[in-house]
Amino acid sequence: MIEGLSEVFVRNESNDRVEVLEVVQKGEMIGFSRLADFLGVSKPVKGEVMVEVKAVSAVKVLYIPFEVIAKRWDDPGVHDYLLTQIAIRLKDIYSSLAEQVKLARDYGENDTIKIRVQDIMSEKVVVVTPITTVQETARLMHEKRISSVLVIEKEILKGIITERDMVARVVARGVPMTAAAQEIMTPNPLSISRFAYYYDAISMILLKGIKHLPVMEDSKLVGILTLSDLLRKKSENVMKTIQKIEQADMVSLPMVKSAIYEVLDTLLRDRVPILKTLEIVTNLYDRLVLRIVELSIQKLQASGRQQPCSFAFYQMGSSGRKEQFILTDQDHFLVYEDDGKKGNDYFAELGKEITKNMESAGYARCKGLMMCSEQEWRGSLAAWEERLRKWMLQSTNDNLLLAQNFFSYRFIAGSNKLHERFENVISTQMERSKIFLFRLAQIEKENPMPNLDQPIRSLFKLERKNLDMKKEVLFPCHHSLQILSLLQGKQSGTPMEKIEWLMNKRVFSDAFAQDLKEAVSHILTLYVNQRWQHEKNGSERTSTISFTRLSTREKEELFLSLKTLREIQRQVFTHFSLLLS
Repeated sequence: MIEGLSEVFVRNESNDRVEVLEVVQKGEMIGFSRLADFLGVSKPVKGEVMVEVKAVSAVKVLYIPFEVIAKRWDDPGVHDYLLTQIAIRLKDIYSSLAEQVKLARDYGENDTIKIRVQDIMSEKVVVVTPITTVQETARLMHEKRISSVLVIEKEILKGIITERDMVARVVARGVPMTAAAQEIMTPNPLSISRFAYYYDAISMILLKGIKHLPVMEDSKLVGILTLSDLLRKKSENVMKTIQKIEQADMVSLPMVKSAIYEVLDTLLRDRVPILKTLEIVTNLYDRLVLRIVELSIQKLQASGRQQPCSFAFYQMGSSGRKEQFILTDQDHFLVYEDDGKKGNDYFAELGKEITKNMESAGYARCKGLMMCSEQEWRGSLAAWEERLRKWMLQSTNDNLLLAQNFFSYRFIAGSNKLHERFENVISTQMERSKIFLFRLAQIEKENPMPNLDQPIRSLFKLERKNLDMKKEVLFPCHHSLQILSLLQGKQSGTPMEKIEWLMNKRVFSDAFAQDLKEAVSHILTLYVNQRWQHEKNGSERTSTISFTRLSTREKEELFLSLKTLREIQRQVFTHFSLLLS
C-alpha cells in the first residue's frame, strides 16, 4: 500500500453483513494468505472462508506478482523483508486473539444482547374492547392477577389500561364503573417489534418511563412485555432499582448509587451498545436528581419556606451530555423568575439543600464550585442574562472555560415555560456576540486533537504509549460540536443531537454524520469500559488509555475514529480561518 487506507473484511453470506478484520495502511501489505500458498506451506482447509479487501479512501498500491518474488527470493533483502512483515502480522493477530480470550474469560458466556423480545415476552395477553365497561375490565385484571389489559378493536391495538390508570382516572376522578374502557385507556400506546433486542426493550421502558410494552408483528398484537419480564432475566436487585429511586428519602439516598451501578455493570457485561447503555443509565440518574430536587423542596416546606416563583434546574458536564455512567463531581445551576430578596433567599437555601443531598447520594462537590449552592451558578432570569453578557463581552480565558462547561447544559427539573424563556435569552445574547465563538475557536486551536496519521506499528511501538481520552479526544470533540452548533443556532443538546442538527443544516453530510456517530461510540466504549474497570477495582480514576493494553482491532478502530473526529475541529478552524491565521 503506497497511499490511502483499506479494510480487510469477511462477508457473512446469510445476512450480507461484513466484519472488518483489520485496517491496512501505507507501508503495509495485502496478500499474506496467497503468499503462504506460493511458499507451499499452506494446507487446504475444508469450508475455508475467503477475505476481501476494499478501499476506504483513495489508494495507490504496488502490485507484485508472485513470479517476481520467486525470482528474487534468494535476495536476502526481499527474503528478510517478507518474513519480517509476516512475523509482525502474526504477533498482532496473536495479541488480538489473546485479548479476546481474556475478555471472554472475564465476562463468561453471556448472550443477553442476543435475546429477542419474543424470547421473554408473555403471549397470554388479556384484551378488552373499547366498549367493555370499567367494572368488567377491573374484574379481569383482578381474576388474572395482571397489572394491565390491552384495548383491541377489529384486531387493531387502540389503547392500554394499567392499574395506575384505574386509580388516577377512575377512583380519583369518580368515573362510574359503567363507563367504557375507551374513556380511561391511554390511546395509541408505545409498542415494540417481537424481533427487537432485549436492550431495545429495556431502553424504551426506562427512557419513556413506562412499565408495559405491547409486542407487535407487523400490525398484529402477539404479546406483552413488562419491566419485570426484562429485569427478571438478570437480578431481583436490579428489578428494584427504579423503585429504590422513586421511594428514596434522605436516609436511603446513598443506597441508590449501588443499585444503578449494578444496572450499568449488567449492560456493560452484556455488550449493550454504549450509546444505549449511557441513555439508560443517565435516565436513572435523572430520576435520582429529580427525587433529590423534590426532597429538597419538601425539606424547605417542612421548615415553613414556600416556593415564591417558578424555577428551572440544569445539569452540565457529562450528565448534560447524557454520558454519565459513574457519580462524578456535581455540575449544575438554577434559574428562577423573581429577582427580589424573597426569591434570592429561597433559592439560595434550595441550592444549598440540593447540593448537600446530591453529595449524600454520592456526587462529590465540584472543585471548581460549579454548583447551584454558589451565587455564581444560580440567579434570576435577569441575573443570568447579565452573566451571559459578561462572559461574551469579556471573553477572558476564565470566562471562556465557564462558558464551555455551561454550554453542555440540559434542562432536568422545573418549569418548561421558564426553560423556553431562558433559551430565548441565550439565543439573543449569542446573536449579539459573534466574537465570543471566535474566542472559543481560539482555545480549540491551542488544543488540537492528536494527529495519529502515521503507520500504526510505529505509533504503538516506537512513539507515544498512551492517550488521555477525556482531555485529548472527548473534550475537543464536544467543544467543536458546541461551536458548530452555536453557529447554527442550537444552544443545548447531547453530542448525538448536535450531530443530527448539523446534518439537517447540511453542515455535515449524511455519510459523515454516520461516521461521526460511530467514531464517538467507539471512543466512548473504550473510555467507559476503562473507567468502569478502575471503579470496580477501586483503583485511581484515570481517563488515560495505554496502547499496549489494546487489541489490534481496538487500535485500528481508535486510529480511524480519531481521524474522523479531527475533521470536526478542522471545520471549526476553517470557519474562522482568516481570524485564526
